[in-house]
Amino acid sequence: QVQLVESGGGLVQAGGSLRLSCAASGSFFSINTMGWYRQAPGKQRELVAHITSGGTTNYADSGKGRFTISRDNAKNSVYLQMNSLKAEDTAVYYCNADVNTYLRREYNYWGQGTQVTVSL
Repeated sequence: QVQLVESGGGLVQAGGSLRLSCAASGSFFSINTMGWYRQAPGKQRELVAHITSGGTTNYADSGKGRFTISRDNAKNSVYLQMNSLKAEDTAVYYCNADVNTYLRREYNYWGQGTQVTVSL
């Protein structure tokens, strides 16, 4: 009943930038923490960054100083600005959200993922 849809992925050269977007839709009361994860071929999914409903952010070391996570609660959306991209940033990027139903039960949702490819 809740869907997360990512957009903004694509092909970019090393040193370039991309801005990923994720919008939540469906039936829910509120969204708690939202985040971005990524998974490269042959590797486990890993945290990129997450942000609480109050705006507190956390970043994995891999993206510190290069990535910025933000959200727009009015639009039920979360964004990831990625600058100075490196080849090792190539992965499928997934949106994640902790969602509260109208009965205050929390569920975790994943988007379908968007491919980010950084060429040398």
